[in-house]
Parts: sequence; structure tokens; C-alpha cells
Amino acid sequence: MNQRRAFNRPGGGPGRGPDRGGGMKDLGLAIRYLGRYKTTTTLAYAALFISIGAQLVVPQLVQNVLDAVTNSVFARQILDLPETARAEALEALPLSVEELTERAVGAEGPIYWAMVFIVVFSLARGLFAFAQAFLAQKVSQDLAFDFRNELFEKIQRLSFSYHDRNRTGQLMIRATDDVEKLRMFIGQGMLLAVQSIVLLIGSLAVLAFTNLSLTLIILPVLPIALVLFMVFGSVAQSLFGEIQRRLSTLNDILQENLAGIRVVKAFVREREEQDRFADSAQKLMDQHIRVSKIFSFLFPFIFLISNLGQAAVVYFGGRQILIDTLTLGEWQKFSLYLIYVFFPVGQLGFIVAQMSQASASAKRIFEILNAENEVTDKPGAQPMPQVQGRVRFADVTFRYFNSTDPVLQSISLEARPGETVALLGGTGSGKTTIINLIPRFYDVSEGQVLIDDYDVRDVTLDSMRRQIGIVLQETNLFTGTIRDNIAFGRPNATDAEVEAAARAAAAHDFILSFPDGYQTAVGERGTTLSGGQKQRVAIARALLTDPRILILDDSTSSVDVATEVLIQNALDRLMVGRTSFVIAQRISTVVNADQILVLEKGRIVDRGNHEELMRTSAIYTDIYHSQLVEDAVVEEEAPLIAEA
Repeated sequence: MNQRRAFNRPGGGPGRGPDRGGGMKDLGLAIRYLGRYKTTTTLAYAALFISIGAQLVVPQLVQNVLDAVTNSVFARQILDLPETARAEALEALPLSVEELTERAVGAEGPIYWAMVFIVVFSLARGLFAFAQAFLAQKVSQDLAFDFRNELFEKIQRLSFSYHDRNRTGQLMIRATDDVEKLRMFIGQGMLLAVQSIVLLIGSLAVLAFTNLSLTLIILPVLPIALVLFMVFGSVAQSLFGEIQRRLSTLNDILQENLAGIRVVKAFVREREEQDRFADSAQKLMDQHIRVSKIFSFLFPFIFLISNLGQAAVVYFGGRQILIDTLTLGEWQKFSLYLIYVFFPVGQLGFIVAQMSQASASAKRIFEILNAENEVTDKPGAQPMPQVQGRVRFADVTFRYFNSTDPVLQSISLEARPGETVALLGGTGSGKTTIINLIPRFYDVSEGQVLIDDYDVRDVTLDSMRRQIGIVLQETNLFTGTIRDNIAFGRPNATDAEVEAAARAAAAHDFILSFPDGYQTAVGERGTTLSGGQKQRVAIARALLTDPRILILDDSTSSVDVATEVLIQNALDRLMVGRTSFVIAQRISTVVNADQILVLEKGRIVDRGNHEELMRTSAIYTDIYHSQLVEDAVVEEEAPLIAEA
């Protein structure tokens, strides 16, 4: 159920969102997520109102106690007067001796019941305050769960072009710190805001009913405080947004440093990296201090205004007591309700700060959730059936990020089922771009990429990519065991199938050399394995899916000559019946390819098999002769290794 609701996001499907003016609109959109948890949210706010109601009753009970006590003391003082003085006092008072006697001896009853009700209402307030806090935290944690899952799902689905433009650290902060700030406001700040408003309005209503003239004295304080908070909120949102950006930059530096710690140590760059991190941390601290300065001014100023209001109430309230228009009980009740007025005003500063942080974070979160995905299943896309493996590029041109300079220009090629197509060329010639277009990691700018005459844009991504096995030049392994990594594309594969794939990739022997065999932990990003070992595990991972189309992006670049021969022999056998695209730096690994495409500056400048290109292509001949010595060594060693 959680997974289902996580993708039912208000405001449109992934990748499409309404035009939004700023963080407050994003915050409003985030608050709409509460609609997923209507029952829990309703109970939380119902408990909040009951708790506030119980809180508002207590000052009235305190007045009853004080009035009962003062009336009893006053009655006893009158009754204790000499008879003549008592008679004169009774003439001035609209009370009889019996009524005075009842007041003098009857104060204990009202005091007792008032204390009982104070305890009852206090317990009720505590109980419902606990229920409100617990339910609010539960809702906020549910929302954080939803946001993190939606962010992860969207990041997983976003096309390569989006990840090319955005740094990893930025995305990590949005899924962690930004979500937490949003959760804190929805789970705490919003409740405090409602509590403050209800408590403020309720207290002002009781104060006005109790003593309108004193209430009018404190009213001018509230608009001043409200204006200050509105100004602070508008300024603080951009300041908190800058804090999150600087925190993301700091996280980027940390993430890059940890990922490249071996390079840092190898080039003795620890001090420079420390300076870079310290500079970023300094900028983050400076921004925090800038926000703290505003807080340091705002709150003392608000408290000053509040104290001035309280001083005015003390003065005018004292005068009313002296002229006997205000009782001590009413004064005490007024004082308690006055706290209920100024306490929410003080809370508003904290609430505005939380709201500013949350709105800045909500904007950053919805920038991802509403990001335009350039590669998606189009409406009505059908699953691709089992393919034979025919791949065709029809006059394909490709540009990155709407650039005017094409990376590929007018590429046309055809690979028939079972053929091996090799791509050769210098850095930046477009080899990797071609293979990235086959599984539709990017969409072509012009032309078509077809698999078995299906335009890859007309079929669902999942059904198409499951039929393509890929070994990228940059080998990525995941934390877990060797077996887990080989079975990454087929988690339900049997041990025998995993072992067969490992044998085919010449990985089985080195895996068994570890004490734990296939259960050996590979470490973060496969750090416990050598480059060649990681490459062979990656090849086994691709082969286990039994793909109809196989893509090898320089997959033997990280292995030695002996291992390369073993892998190449295995791949030669496994490529039979599969359409294979191979990027290789060494001609020796592709001389048996059915087609060899020579690329230069995004164009196919020569094509043919090895013999044809040796006769017709000057570029291919130059590459071949430059590698002749190395290839000769490989050819001499290959029979010996094969026999062994």
C-alpha cells in the first residue's frame, strides 16, 4: 500500500508539474499530501483542539478559587468587626449577616471543586497533547517516507541527461535534509501555528468578555508583531534556500573526496582538499550566522513589545483594582490569559523560521519531482516482444542538452541478428553515444533507432532494456556479495546459472580463490576486487540475463593480456546468435567482427570487415600498424593460454 500511494502525487504525474511561483506554493502542495492520511490528521487536530479547550478553562477555575478565597476573607473581616462597625458595614453592603456567614464558612467547597476540575482539565490537556504530538509525528514520518520514496523513484527514472547536469551530492541532500526540514514543519510547525492562532483568538475573546478596556490596551501590539514576522518570513526564505544550496555544495565535496580518496592520497592532495572543504564549510557557517543575526534582532524586539504591553496592562489593571472595578480573581485570570496571548506571539517567530526553511526545502524537492524527464514511455507504448536482434540506425543525429553542435551526424547502420559490430575511433568520436542510443539512455535529435523494426520510442523502456545486456566501460558493483552482483539483473537465478555465467566470463576461478567464494563481500563500489575482477563480474552480470543484444563498452580495458584472451574467447562463443556491439581500443579484439565502423567527429568515415578496411581505410590501417607489435604479442600468447 505504501508503494502504491507513494506514486499518487498531487499536482500531476512525474515529470509534469504546474507552473509555480515560489516556495510557498510548493509548501502548499506538500501540505496537500496530508490528504493521504485523513483519519490520522483529523484525530491529531481534534486532539489539539481538545487540549487547547482544556487549557483555556483553567484560568477561569483559578479565578473561581481566588474569588472564593477573597470573598471568604472579606466576609470574616466584616463579621469580626465590633457590632456597631459591623452594622454600619452591612448597611453599606447589599449583603445580610446570613450571606456573609455563608461566604465566610463556604469557601472550601468552591476551592475543592475548582482544584478537582483544574486537575481533571490538566490531565485531559496532557493526555490529548500527547495524542496530538504522537499522531502528528506519525503523519510527518509517513509523509517523509512518501517523499523519500517518490524522490528515489523519480531520480531512478530521470534520464541520463538530467544526471549529467546535476551533481550527486545535491540530489542526496534533497532526499535527506530537505525532506527532514519539510517533515519537521508539517509534523510540528503547522500544529504550533494552529495552536498559536486558536489559543490567541480564544484568549482574546475571553479577555474581551472579561474586561474590554484592558483588552484594547494590548491589541496594538499584535499587528506590529505580525508585520515583523511577515517581513522576516519573506527575507528568511531566500536565506534558508541559500543555506541548503551551500550545504549541498559541502556534501558534494565530501562525496567526491570519499569516492576518490585513493586518488587524493596518491597525488598527496589531502591539504588542498581540506582547504576546499574548509572554505565550503566557512561559507555555510557564514550563512547560518547571517540568519542568526536576524533571529537575534527579531526575538528581543518582539519580547520588548510584549513587555511594554504587559506593563501597560499592569498599570491600568492596578488602577481598576484600586477603584474596585476589577477583582483579584479577574485580574489573575486576565494575567493568565495574557500569557496565552503573548506566548503564541513568541511562538510565531519559531513557526515563521520553520515555515521559511520548509518552503525553501519544498521548492528544492519539487524541482526534482516536477523535473521534465526527457526519456519516458510515450502514451500507448506497447511492450516489446521477444526480438531477433536486428538493430538499425536510420539517419540519426544527436545533440546533448539542446546544444547546437551535434555529437552524431547522419549515422546510418544496420546490424543483422547474430552479427558483431565493432566501433573504433578516437576520444570524442561518438562511439559511446551510439551504444547509449540503443537502450534509449538518450533520445535521438533526428532520425530513428529501430530494433526489429520497432522504433525504440514506441515501446516500453523496461521491456526493451530487459533484452539488452550491457557492460559499461566504468564498472559499477553494488555493496553485497559477488553472487548478488552477478544476479543483479536476475535476482531469482539459481546458483548453477550464476556459476555458468561466471565461468563464461572467466570469473569462476578467481571467485573460488576467495575463502567465501560467491558469498565474498565486494565492498563499497567493489573496492575489494581488482579492476579486471570487477570487469569480469560485470560481464557475468550481463550474460546471466541471456540478452538478444549485447553491448560491450571497452569491456576488456581493465584486464591483462592473459585475462583478455580468456574473456575474448568466452565472448566469441557467447556472441554466437546475439547481436553484439563492441567498443574496443585494441584492433586485435575486433578483427573477427562482421562489421567494423570507424568514427571520426561524430560521423562514420569507414566501414567494413577487417580485410576490407585494411585495403580501403587509411585511418584503420594506421591504427592497426600502431598496435601491430602489441597484437603480435597477444597472438603469440593466445594459443599457450588456450591450451593451459
